[in-house]
Amino acid sequence: MKVGFIGVGVMGGPMASNVLKGGHDLTVFDLDGDAVRRLVEAGATGASSAREVGAASEVVVTMLPEPRHVREALLGPDGAARGMRPGGVVIDMSTIDPVSSRAIADELAALGIEMVDSPVGKTSEHAATGTLTLMVGGKPEVIERVKPVLDCMGNETYLCGGVGAGHAMKTVNNLLATTIMAANTEALAIGVKCGLTLELMMEVMKTTMANNAQLYVAMPKKAFKGDDSPGFMVKLACKDVRQAVELARSQGFEPHVGAACQRTLEEAMEKGFASRDTAALMRIREDQLGIKVRPADPQLMRVA
Repeated sequence: MKVGFIGVGVMGGPMASNVLKGGHDLTVFDLDGDAVRRLVEAGATGASSAREVGAASEVVVTMLPEPRHVREALLGPDGAARGMRPGGVVIDMSTIDPVSSRAIADELAALGIEMVDSPVGKTSEHAATGTLTLMVGGKPEVIERVKPVLDCMGNETYLCGGVGAGHAMKTVNNLLATTIMAANTEALAIGVKCGLTLELMMEVMKTTMANNAQLYVAMPKKAFKGDDSPGFMVKLACKDVRQAVELARSQGFEPHVGAACQRTLEEAMEKGFASRDTAALMRIREDQLGIKVRPADPQLMRVA
């Protein structure tokens, strides 16, 4: 298929690379010229605008930070939809809220363009290996049309419902995952301050309802090493949680836990950690309490 990809950064770059490896003709655009160049060197065609991507493609994939970026890339004056022919399909793989997703889909439909939302789960490592989790929303027949493209990027696909359902699933997923991460950092920091070792806490917690994948998979890889080099950046986590909080409030519900997590992430941003990994939350708690949450036994960092 002729595929366009808009947004080829930390996640989008390896995802686009796998589409290319899947045998599809690929046209790419990103504001980062180096990111585009890497894909062109691998065999893709570089475009000078989103509109140019649309004109060259049957299917356009977007992987962008926020709803406003998706809207501009698709429906702005130089957006992809201005170049796409009727009958084309947009796959939005960004993490945006379902309300914005459905509104964009309606505007695309008025131009004769279908939309599928397919935000992703897991990490940039899984993006590189094509083993992402895909949370898909849209018309079944349209999803079936673009399945060869989706299959290049993920190995676990969940059909969540109509357009926007994939984004709803990703919104609640990220709310829960990030809230658990924030709660872990607080609990562990308090425990160490009280004289407990990280090893003891993890040994006990794996036998109780405190057991969670953030604690035993994600944190040993980065937080317990004091490594907050960019992965899932604080500013993106904050955006995701904010979207979830706003979505809850739009439904007449005050999400107290989500709001507290949002404030925790905002605090991290205020302290200059916006572009660092969410592992920075551990560093902040350590600094506040004057302790280090580190394993005495390095083997602990290979629990996963």
